[in-house]
Amino acid sequence: MFADLNQTNCSSCTCSAGNRIFRVSFMIALILAILLGNSVILAVFLGTKQLRTPQGYLKASLAVADLALGILVVPFSVYGEMTLLFTNSSSPHGATQVLAVGSWHPCYLVGPVFAGCTLVSISTIFLLTLERSIAILKPLHKESVITRKRTLLLILLSWVSSFFLAMSPIIFSKGGIVVEYNHCSRMCNYALAPASPSHVWQILLLFPAFDFSLLGGTLIINALSLTTIHQYTRRRKLLSGADQENLSFSDIKAAKTIGTLTIAFTASFTPIAVFVVGDVLGYKWCTFSFFAFWILASNSCCNVLIYSVCDQRFREGARQLYVTLRSWCCCRSSR
Repeated sequence: MFADLNQTNCSSCTCSAGNRIFRVSFMIALILAILLGNSVILAVFLGTKQLRTPQGYLKASLAVADLALGILVVPFSVYGEMTLLFTNSSSPHGATQVLAVGSWHPCYLVGPVFAGCTLVSISTIFLLTLERSIAILKPLHKESVITRKRTLLLILLSWVSSFFLAMSPIIFSKGGIVVEYNHCSRMCNYALAPASPSHVWQILLLFPAFDFSLLGGTLIINALSLTTIHQYTRRRKLLSGADQENLSFSDIKAAKTIGTLTIAFTASFTPIAVFVVGDVLGYKWCTFSFFAFWILASNSCCNVLIYSVCDQRFREGARQLYVTLRSWCCCRSSR
């Protein structure tokens, strides 16, 4: 989400036609993986009655945020790469002019969407962790505290606040921060405008500060939940039947699944934080910025793999969905 205008000099990165074709192929494959994986997630969690729970709605919200990247953000990078390939544009300002639609640049839509969906993902993972921690630490209060209405309200709040924060650099910098297509990352990034005051960077630093505060809290809550699960597992033979029912096997598996989600997202987001800190300190890492941003984008197709491995209910829902689609296709072909 961050870049310096001086950083986007293409001489610091390889812009040959072969590399661009490889990048376009990777981006197209990523689009297909994001669309397919998250469509399956939405179909399973919203189409299976047993999974339409507060946890299921949160996972569906996470899938919608990932789908937005596959529908808008990554396709625009493909469009930008293809356009620059055919126009043979090699300067950052040339890229801005080529991709602009009249006096308006699509990056002013794509950039905030990427930033907003990233923030939605972080806040949703935090809410998932909070929901599981209540189920693990306070199982008797789970039904009264975690309600469908409260969950939907929190989902709405996370989307509104995330996109407000994503738009805040443009709104509050008064022209000091712009959004441009960056030659290094191959994405629409926030950038410091020419001749803008240095303190404008403080607005951009709100992103990593917010992200790591939320991720740090998420990791701590996950650690508490997993510690409780570990202690329960060690003494499960000594627990009474009622206690065993309170802390169910499905609650334990769900907590482990969300812990895996948290670790995967933290690992994919960390390179971005390293890049931002390095950029503020004056380091120009063109190649590293490409890998940092696209590692984060690639995380959008990983959740379906995590659910498939860790969540038995998701596997059963996906199997049921497959059987239903197969039956429908057979009926259509027999007509």
